[in-house]
Amino acid sequence: MRYQTQGTCSTSIDIELKDGVIDSVKFTGGCNGNLQGISALVKGMTPEEAISRLKGIRCGFKSTSCPDQLARALESMI
Repeated sequence: MRYQTQGTCSTSIDIELKDGVIDSVKFTGGCNGNLQGISALVKGMTPEEAISRLKGIRCGFKSTSCPDQLARALESMI
């Protein structure tokens, strides 16, 4: 599934679930190293676990962040 982000440097997130767990996450744009790290850390988690860890994280003065947008994307999938 592709999710169009809002309010972040990344513009979209591609997410694949396999057997109820996160199989892959790929961000387009944004801080490449940090987003690769987030993608690696959530691989193998259930969407619910990732949402509980990432939802509400803010980036500076923004009301959202790339991790928060990932949580929102996962919420739309479950």
